[in-house]
Amino acid sequence: MTVVQEKSSERRVVANVLRGSVGNLIEWYDWYAYTAFSIYFAAAFFPKGDQTAQLLNTAAVFAVGFLMRPLGGWLLGRYADRRGRRAALTLSVTLMAAGSLIIALTPSYASIGVAAPVLLVLARLLQGLSVGGEYATSATYLSEVASPARRGFYSSFQYVTLTAGQLVALGVQIVLQQFLSKAEMTEWGWRVAFVIGATGAIVVMWLRRGMDESSNFEKQKGSGEQNGTIRALLKHPKECLTVVGLTLGGTVAFYTFTTYLQKFMVNTSHIDAATVSWINFAALLVFVVLQPLAGALSDRIGRRPLLLGFGVLGTLATVPLLSTLARTSEALPAFLLMLGGLVIVTGYTSINAIVKAELFPTNIRALGVGLPYALTVAIFGGTAEYVALWFKQAGMESVFFYYVAGCVLISLLVYGFMRETSKDSVLDRD
Repeated sequence: MTVVQEKSSERRVVANVLRGSVGNLIEWYDWYAYTAFSIYFAAAFFPKGDQTAQLLNTAAVFAVGFLMRPLGGWLLGRYADRRGRRAALTLSVTLMAAGSLIIALTPSYASIGVAAPVLLVLARLLQGLSVGGEYATSATYLSEVASPARRGFYSSFQYVTLTAGQLVALGVQIVLQQFLSKAEMTEWGWRVAFVIGATGAIVVMWLRRGMDESSNFEKQKGSGEQNGTIRALLKHPKECLTVVGLTLGGTVAFYTFTTYLQKFMVNTSHIDAATVSWINFAALLVFVVLQPLAGALSDRIGRRPLLLGFGVLGTLATVPLLSTLARTSEALPAFLLMLGGLVIVTGYTSINAIVKAELFPTNIRALGVGLPYALTVAIFGGTAEYVALWFKQAGMESVFFYYVAGCVLISLLVYGFMRETSKDSVLDRD
């Protein structure tokens, strides 16, 4: 291949990665916008009354959406392995656009009664299916279109855009708060966020239609193999269990340090909520920058060293980090402690997508990446905050610190016995 051809090929890779990544960002923006703006729209969907009860109702609907993620991982993973990565990614963002549009346009409970919360649940079900399928298909697509020597770097954009979606949702909220009063935000301002999300998803839907299909899928299409079936997946029990094991500690640590820590700093460290928001924003911004750097490093030294680093440091440092943060009331030390946790978690987040993709053959790669991962996240990642609050309410908050460290230790044992996937990748055999 000539230098000109190599540059042209790399430009195609970059263009496809950008289309896939921007869509991932929009989908996660829509997912997190629900949480960010629930305090404003809770009263619109549920009967007037106690605000805490209204927020609990919106939280319950959020949980329903979370539980839909395994179903999305199965349905869209199967669809991606049968119909193609591009088709599944386009369908995924279409479902997210529909969900956001329903939330944005649904009249209040005062106008249409019980139909309002019913429509909210329907919208959240669609969004849960979408993000469940998005992870599986996006991780698969990014790994398959990436240049072999830069798979770690390109696949790291999975978590760059996932976290960036959270940051954009927070940024939209901050901007709207500057221009609208609390009454305006409660009456109609929150709908703006979902209109933005739906519009962005529609634009991405159009962009994704122009993506190249992955060459791996094109090669095996029509080969007669069982594509995207549970029966075919069950022929790879070791790989499925590996996905569960390597995800367990990572997802608990990720949701602890990116989501729960905001509440932890307010309720336990007693730092002002507004200050905590800025600590969270700044730390997550650095976290985003770290992902491609760690992904590129994995292309040079392998995936296992990063996973082992996360496993060892996560096991040993989680309890001291959270214990110190519990006694910290100043912004800078709290930021540094949160960032320390996120640096450790980067050893998992930056490469977990490519490691899973490198385990499975093309005909069941999206399903293999998506279903075991989504089940593990729903059971352990989705419950991390609940477990933390349960221990706090029971007066044993520090037990949660050991729970997180214990989950990471289990994953560390998996990392110790798994093969170096970058040196023995199924992607290279397809």
